[in-house]
Amino acid sequence: MRTTAISDRGLVRLIPATYHKPPALRGLVDSDEEMALLAELEGLTSARLVAERGRSAHLDPRELAYQRRARDLRIYGNGHVNAAFAYTRAGGNRFNSAERGAWYCAWEVMVSVAEVAFHRTRELGYAGCYEDEARYVEILADFIGEFSDLGDEPTHPALDPDPAAGYPEGQALAAQLRRGGARGLIYPSVRAPGGRCLVCFEPSAVQNVRPGASWDLVWSGTPDYDIRGV
Repeated sequence: MRTTAISDRGLVRLIPATYHKPPALRGLVDSDEEMALLAELEGLTSARLVAERGRSAHLDPRELAYQRRARDLRIYGNGHVNAAFAYTRAGGNRFNSAERGAWYCAWEVMVSVAEVAFHRTRELGYAGCYEDEARYVEILADFIGEFSDLGDEPTHPALDPDPAAGYPEGQALAAQLRRGGARGLIYPSVRAPGGRCLVCFEPSAVQNVRPGASWDLVWSGTPDYDIRGV
């Protein structure tokens, strides 16, 4: 596997937008004071807040973004960075296990769209209903340094499009790379042929986080979806 040095700005991570919706718990209370109490209770089970308090078995709080500088709590994006590593999907993703998350992004927004849309479409298939509308927002970040690169191994087992086959291979590879000190991995997009993605293993490698554009993905009865800029 080769190593590639990059110094690139504005790699795109897409996350579901929730700011345009009322808080899920707001209908249970009558005042902002009661809402604050509920939010505090909800925070007791927040994986991000648990990690930031130093109570995660898989994340050292010194790794997290808010610990890097005294003023970090006021910098946009630190919560997004911490959440990427604290929250995980059951069974993990292609290059992270269920114990520890990672920061996934791509050089082009439509590559990120293809990646997140695959997962959303698969979930709709499990539900048996391809009727949905989801808003995603771009989180842009800069990266500089040397990263492992699978670009010269397009047939690597970790890139198998079937998650049941590719994910165990990718998680094993990521664990091996992390043990060797790798900060992340560049790899060919599995869902957008010709695209390039980056998975970052360490919060400290994610730099200059800022918001980008918003996109609506709409399913109207079939696995195909429409993309609408907001």
